[in-house]
Amino acid sequence: MQAVQVLDAKGLACPMPIVKTKKAMKELASGEVLEVHTTDQGAKADLSAWAKSGGHELMKVEEENGVLKFWLKKA
Repeated sequence: MQAVQVLDAKGLACPMPIVKTKKAMKELASGEVLEVHTTDQGAKADLSAWAKSGGHELMKVEEENGVLKFWLKKA
């Protein structure tokens, strides 16, 4: 999956991963993909709900060595 941008939100606590994701998504064109890396376990529910409410598509989520990786496609 090819992301246009990778957002490093590791080490940030809620709500900062969402705040930074929202800001980064504003810079993307519709259909482009943002890859978000975070260590905040709460981000699983938060990013999923945020994407849904904004009409964005949460394409994939995976966890690797305690780092959550999300791929979000802009609406």
